[in-house]
Amino acid sequence: MAARRWWAIGLAVWLAGCGPHEPVVKIGFVTPLTGDQASHGTDMLHGAELAIAQALDEGPVLPGYRLELVPLDDQHNPAQAVAMAKKLVADPAVLAVVGHLNSSCTKPASAIYHKARLLHVNPVSSNPDISRQGFDTLFRICATDDLQGPAGARFAWQTLGARRVFIIDDVTTYGRGLANEFEMAAKGLGFLVLGHEGITQGEKDFTPLLTKVKALGPDLIYFAGIFPEAATLIKQRHDLQISATFLAGDGVYEPTLITLASPEAAEGIYVTALGADIRTVPTAKAFVAAFEQKYGRLGAYSSYAYEATRLAVRAIRTAGRADRAAVLAAMRATSEYAGILGTHHFDTKGDTTLRTIGIFTVQHGQFHFVEVVDSV
Repeated sequence: MAARRWWAIGLAVWLAGCGPHEPVVKIGFVTPLTGDQASHGTDMLHGAELAIAQALDEGPVLPGYRLELVPLDDQHNPAQAVAMAKKLVADPAVLAVVGHLNSSCTKPASAIYHKARLLHVNPVSSNPDISRQGFDTLFRICATDDLQGPAGARFAWQTLGARRVFIIDDVTTYGRGLANEFEMAAKGLGFLVLGHEGITQGEKDFTPLLTKVKALGPDLIYFAGIFPEAATLIKQRHDLQISATFLAGDGVYEPTLITLASPEAAEGIYVTALGADIRTVPTAKAFVAAFEQKYGRLGAYSSYAYEATRLAVRAIRTAGRADRAAVLAAMRATSEYAGILGTHHFDTKGDTTLRTIGIFTVQHGQFHFVEVVDSV
């Protein structure tokens, strides 16, 4: 009798599992979630998670459907990014993708999304060539490096008074592209460019390069890359007592940098950022409060991931059905979007017309906002 009773219970559980399931619509989210850039990626993921949570509070994005975020790790590796893109396009429930962090990942992955006619909203990959590929599936909500590089050069010339610069980049799509944009603008302003060399992500000893740089006597070192390598450069620059000011691109705007380099070594460095201090933007006040209440410290790119995810959610709601073509059409019909960063208009390449570049500096172990630099 006992065996028969357990068999009956098991059958009931099995039958319950075979009942109708609530259909799902998914938004893919791809960024580095492991490795040395995971702090950037995790901060971005938290922004996307907050956007999804708020969307759920607002009601179903489509009647009868459950909304789900699908986070994937591209390990800031282009091959892995392509693999993750293929995984998302193979799932018919995925109606939009938000990602990636690195331009070197976004560029090849964007071709996968385009071929699948899948909406792709990019938060922070800033290499201008990404939107010059002619992919009508791509929408980008950050300023690009053909704006950031020259803005950094003007700040260095006009505000820092620098005249002799040595340029270093990490030879990625992002790093080399940004460094080249800075160099062209710097030469146009009258800078003497003493050299331009590349490093490899993951390197730990830049002493030989920095010894060479010190001998050339620059008053500015410009770095285009990501914060792990920047931290090592900054620390070893300090150890070698190089007096040149250190200026870097937005990939270095990450509080972990200060810990890695040490507050003493990082004191007085400058970075350009893809926008002003989010805490000074009136339309972002509610976002900042909600994010910090849920996650604590606000990441450099959290607001961009949130904004991009909200745009994807809006496109799905506007489409009114679980259909990739309808979602893409809804996004393409967006003439303006009033977001936390400001009102987005998208040009013919899919780039936002919000093009603010901010300057931050490290003081007493923290990043502090300096000013907005004209990006045109």
